[in-house]
Parts: sequence; structure tokens; C-alpha cells
Amino acid sequence: MKKMSVKLVLLLIIATVVTMNVDAQRRGRNRNQTTQQPADTTKQPTQVNNNNKQPTNYNPYGNIPIKMAPSVGGFEDTVKKSLRVDGVFDKGLNERTPLEYEYLRKDDALFSERVWRDIDIREKMNQVFRYAAQDDNGDQRFISILVKAVRSGKVTAFNPDDDRFTTPLDSAGFEKALSGGDNKCDTNAVYNLQDPTKIDSFVVVCPTLNPDEIVKFRIKEDWVFDREASRLFCRIIGIAPMKTVYGADKKTELGSRPLFWLYYPDLRATLAKYEVYNPKNMGQSRMTWEELFESRMFSSYIVKSTLDNPLNKYIRNYIKDPILALLEGDNIKNKIFDYEQNLWSY
Repeated sequence: MKKMSVKLVLLLIIATVVTMNVDAQRRGRNRNQTTQQPADTTKQPTQVNNNNKQPTNYNPYGNIPIKMAPSVGGFEDTVKKSLRVDGVFDKGLNERTPLEYEYLRKDDALFSERVWRDIDIREKMNQVFRYAAQDDNGDQRFISILVKAVRSGKVTAFNPDDDRFTTPLDSAGFEKALSGGDNKCDTNAVYNLQDPTKIDSFVVVCPTLNPDEIVKFRIKEDWVFDREASRLFCRIIGIAPMKTVYGADKKTELGSRPLFWLYYPDLRATLAKYEVYNPKNMGQSRMTWEELFESRMFSSYIVKSTLDNPLNKYIRNYIKDPILALLEGDNIKNKIFDYEQNLWSY
């Protein structure tokens, strides 16, 4: 009897151990299923993205890198520097820095108006903007100076649709702007030298405009009369090269539009390192571009202002005749200067 009881106890112990193992296996399976369910839910958004919606870092060419090639056109960045001192003395252009602006308080601004002007470099007084020559610091045309400053990272180019400098352009956007804003960029494949069937990268090539095609520049400036200094100040805020828009015959000018905007205070340090061509005055050395703009030694005409303009329109939008539009611009200029003159009594 004792042997039988011992056998029954052993059988009970074995049965309990087996049942415990079975329960443990079932619990382990349930845990694995619960942990795998979140992984399945994470896969669902990838299926949604395939429904004509690409993620933010979507690359249409897979993992193959995309590069921007140097623009094809007249804006050359290569500079051949002279191996000797090209002249009697060193001009020291790289050491020139612009003078700081005089501080203007808002409370002292008795009068303040904003003006937009167009500089047509085809005019005789503005021929210096077209001076095509090579120097140790590169092409001396004004548009080439602006393009080189942007490509070198010294200044930031902004979207031409907004002259408030709200949207900066990246390298691809800037090269597209140089092409005139048209979708003329081509994507070329670069194949592997050892395996011609394998693509190493894609290169985006955007053709640029000819520098000689830029014949206008637009500047945005503020005219402020400071009662503390009893003086009328002019501060340039931004500058933009303009692309001429032609008609179907490719000869009739329909107007012009900006390619990109540059913040002028950021550009002053660059302009101070470039000289302006001076063909006449033999007794005076050449001034810098920064000095030319601060001295107002250029010809321009007003295309828009905040004076008597509640609808914020350009003059050509409400005065269709070009001659009358020029006269309206002169009328705005006279109103600004007459305001200063009327403050004085003689």
C-alpha cells in the first residue's frame, strides 16, 4: 500500500509540472502576439504614403544622391588672379569696410516714406553697371558681383515674389532663379566608370541668363526726415536684378520682373570691396560700389511709393501711359523733397 501511495504522489507531481509548463507556454505566446501588434500598426502609415503622398524626405531616384552642377551660362565663378602686383600700388580693396549707419530713433522720425525705384543701366549715367572687365576679384559687371556674393555665401538671396525677405532661396532655387524662373533644369545621370549599367548619382543642370540680358535693377528704400539731425536720410533696404519680359515677337518689352531680392545692409561689405569704373575724372581714384549707392550717383525713376497709395499698387497699374507714369514718379519725388524744404523759413 505504501508503494502505491508513493506512485500516486509522484504521478500527481508530474501532472502538475506538465500543466504549469503548458500554461507558461500559452502565456508566452499571448505576450508575443501583444508585442507584435504595435509593429503591425506602424506599417500602416507607409501604405498611406503610397497613395500619391510622398514623405518629406522623399527622393524620386531612391537612394541615389542628387547634386547641383555649376550653372551653364555667362556667370563665371573662376577668377584668374595676377601673379604680380598689377599696377603701381596695391589698392587694398580687401581691407575696405563700409562706415556704420548713423542711428535713427523712431521717435525722431518726423517723416517717413518708402519708395521703389528702377535703375535702367542702358542710360548714359548708368553705363558703369555694364563695365565688362576681369580683375583679381572676378567679373566687374554689377550683376556678376551680386551672383558671386550669393554663391560664395556672403549674402542670402530671397524669393522674388515677396520683397519683405521672408523666404530665402537654397542653391537649387537660386540657380533656377538665374535661369529666369522657367523650368529649364535638366537632370542627367552619372554612370559608374567600371559598371556602365550602374548609376552613381544624378546631376541637375540649370542654364543661366546672359549677364548682358540684365538691364534693370530695382531698389527699395526708405526716406526719413530726422528732426534730431534736421536732415533727410535715405536708406536702401533691398536690391533686385530685373528680367525683361518680351512679347511674342521677342522684341517688344512687356515689362520686367525681379529674379531675386538681396538685403542691402548685408550686401554693403561686399560692395565695399569692388571699385566702380570711372572713365572721366583723372584726378580722383575710383570709388567703391557702396560709395556709389550711398552718394546716389545713379539715375533712376520711381515705380511705386507709399505716398498717396492706399491700394499699394505700382504706378503702371493705375497709369497706363508710360510718359505720364514717369511724370507721376517725378511728382512723388518732388513731394518728398518739398516736405523737407517747407520745414524751413527763409
